[in-house]
Formats: sequence, C-alpha cells, structure tokens
Amino acid sequence: MHLAVTKRGLTLALLSALLIFAVHSAQAQTESVLYNFTGTPDGANPYSTLTFHGGNIFGTTYDGGLHGFGTVFELTPNGSGGWNESVLYSFCPASPSCTDGQNPTFTKVVLDSKGSLYGTTFSGGSLGNGVVFELSPSGSTWSYNVIYNFAGQPDAENPINGLVIDSKGNLYGTSYNGGGGGNGAVFELSPTGNGTWTEQVILSIPSTFAGLAMDASGNLYGTTNTTVFKLQPNGSGGWFMTTLFTFSAQLQGTTPNGTPFLDAAGNIYGTTVTGGKNNLGVVYKLVKGSTGKYSEKILYSFGNNGTQPYGGVVVDSAANVYGSTTAGGKNGAGIVYMLAFNGTAYQERSLQAFIGENGAVSYSSLLLDSGNYLYGTTFGGGSSGEGAVFEVNPHASTTTTTCVSSLNPSVRGQAVTFTATVTSKNGPPPDGEIVVFEPVGQAAMKGGVATYTTSALNVGKTKITAVYDGDLNFMTSRSVTFYQVVNP
Repeated sequence: MHLAVTKRGLTLALLSALLIFAVHSAQAQTESVLYNFTGTPDGANPYSTLTFHGGNIFGTTYDGGLHGFGTVFELTPNGSGGWNESVLYSFCPASPSCTDGQNPTFTKVVLDSKGSLYGTTFSGGSLGNGVVFELSPSGSTWSYNVIYNFAGQPDAENPINGLVIDSKGNLYGTSYNGGGGGNGAVFELSPTGNGTWTEQVILSIPSTFAGLAMDASGNLYGTTNTTVFKLQPNGSGGWFMTTLFTFSAQLQGTTPNGTPFLDAAGNIYGTTVTGGKNNLGVVYKLVKGSTGKYSEKILYSFGNNGTQPYGGVVVDSAANVYGSTTAGGKNGAGIVYMLAFNGTAYQERSLQAFIGENGAVSYSSLLLDSGNYLYGTTFGGGSSGEGAVFEVNPHASTTTTTCVSSLNPSVRGQAVTFTATVTSKNGPPPDGEIVVFEPVGQAAMKGGVATYTTSALNVGKTKITAVYDGDLNFMTSRSVTFYQVVNP
C-alpha cells in the first residue's frame, strides 16, 4: 500500500466532488456537520471510525496537526448545540525521525477501564514500521506513550486499523504488512503488569484494510481479501482459526475490506469494495445455520447510488443496516445509506449525499448512538476541504410544504404576499428556519409558516415554488409549483 499515491488519487476525487458541489443548488439536509477540520493545528483528512465515551467523541486524523503527521482529537459538547475540538496529541514533533509514530490511518481508538486511549499509527516509531500508542488522562491533560514499536517480520508492520480490547486489557489489531509468510497479520499485545507489553502474531493473512470484531466470548472476527475468518482462544495462549466464508465469485462480492459487524444471533455483516451485480461492491450478511456453518445473503449490490464502501456497517435493533461510501451518489463524493428491513427484505435509501461543503469521501464505519443517530468522518470536504465529522438522522420526519398567493392574478406594482406552511407528523420545524420562495426571495418560519411580500414581479407569468431545505430532524419538501400572473 502506498499511501502517498492513494492520497493523490483521493485529492483528485475530492476536487471533482467540490467542483460538482459548485454547480448544484443547496441540498436537503438530514445531516449536521459537527466539526470542520482546518489542517493546522486541529488535524486533517480523517479516515477513522469514531468512539463515544462520557458523551464525548474521540477519533484520529491522518494528516494535519501541529507537525503535519496526524492527530488524536476529542469533540466535546459546548452546551449550545455545537461541539468544541481539542487535540489530545499531534504526531511527530521530532520530524523526520517520528519515533512517536505518524499518520494514523483507519485508526479507531479504544478505551480501557481507566479511561486510557489506545490506537495505532501506520508508520513512524523507532523502527519506522508503525506503533501502538497509549494516551492516559491526567487531570485536564493527556500523557502519550508508545507501548510497542513494530519491527517488520515476524512481528508485523504497518498497523492499518483500530484495536479491540478484551476484559483482561489485551489489545488486538491488524497490520497491512509483515507477519511472517503473509502480507499482513493479526496481532495481540498483552500487558505484563510492570508497564511493558508483549506482542505475538496470532495469524498471518493477506493484506487488509479491515479491523477486528470481538464477541462476548472473546472470539475475534476479521477479513482477508477473500475470506471472513474467526479466531478462538485455545486456552493455552494460542488460537484456533476457522474460515467462515470464502468469496469465490463476483456476484458474492470481492475484496471484503469493511470491518465485520456481529449481531446478537451470531450473524456477521460486512461490505466488499468490488464485486456484486455491478462490480461496485455489496453489503453482505453471513447467516449462522443450526450446524454452525455460515451461508451468504447479499443485502444490496451497489451501482445505482453510492459505490465502493470501504467502511463496514452497523445494524440497529430493528435490523436496519447503515453505512457510508467513498464514491458514487448524486454528487459523486459518496453517500450515507440505509438498508431498511421490512421483516423479509431490505430496501436501500440514500440518507445523505456528500457534496463537498458537508464532507466528501467517507472511509469510516458509522457509529450508532442510543437514539439511532449516526456519526462518522469524511476524508475531505467540509468548509476548509480538510475533512469533517458529521451526524445523520435516519429517522428525520417527513415534511409537507404548501404555498399560496394573496392575489393572483395581480397588477404590476401591486404587493403580493406568498405564504408557505410546513407541516409534519411531529409538528412544524423550529422557528427561524428558512423557506425559499423560488425564484423571488426567502423568509424565516414561525410556527411552521413563512411569508414573503414583493411588489417587484415582472409582467407575465412567474413560476413560484416554496422550498423547505430541511435540517437534522426534518426532511426537505417542496410545494406544488404554480404560476403567479401579473397583468400590465
């Protein structure tokens, strides 16, 4: 994997997305941008999935920060509906040696019972092959420590994704390279009790971007570029490996890079970047049978909407599936999607298209909170083009907008008032939100009603449409278009 090459390609994709945004009008929003990265000193280009803890959000950026090699950040609610960002650590203050690590990639951080954060960097460290790091809270500050430097073979190199942690504090992750005879590895780090850690490679695997999932029994699940596997402790410090499924045909999906998701019944959900009916990726479900064997069910083949999902999926209590894509969608910069489950089948729905200003190109698996709101990151886009943290509401209320004229037809120079009313099953949207009376003007709502008065209409017929653009909790809607007639 050559991240520099990958990043150049991404930059071109992001510029295309931003150009597309420039020629489109405002889009409906069921999304809110919680934070826009600016590069220095706050970080740039997050690949990572987010982590919630104590009501705050934690994550990593690949670039930016004080030294240009990425950050670990925290978002804290500011009490006014917004979020404040704090940089907990900026990588590589001792450039070019970067003994502390550099460029965390798909790195989701995990926390232990004491509130310490653990994560990985793709490169850097004393041997240049990446590190596992710890950030420990100390009052209002954080103490950074490298707990392991990768050497290459046989202990792996270039850890690519985040970590999972078991009840004993052992850490598990995947690497893109190293690991003996394979191109990558699954590794374990165990605390010794005296402040040091021991590392072992559990499994050598072909290179993967995906991280690991852990069930309640401490079994690990992951993917290679062709399989889904399970690792089970053998009770003596070793592990049994079982291949649960092999992707052997294009229609099954190929290149399963999404981190697996486990449901309570033991079924496994994930994504592939390619394959499926259109060779643009699939969402799959591996169903556990009565004998313990898994069979694959394709929930969705990408092609009509978003494409190339690098992140995995999350599943809610109603079996609805959510994820994001790096490409495709109406604006070419990826989407947040939902596979709505009706009891027997799944129906795909685009929840939000990325258009540049609200983010572009999401590599992250999404985070689902207790209220079924979704959180994630985009590598690019945002107000500065350096990436964003976003929130999406998949259950936003559907709205209806109507519009009437106070006088139709009217005479040139007469004042005409247009009145728009926006309703939903959950009542009107908040006061102060805007209705646009295309093409003549706009006004703020109060109690779901907005009015706009003008005496500057041209003689003839003018098409009038009232548009409510929506917000995180209310979907967009447009009134029926009508002609306002103005006589001489």
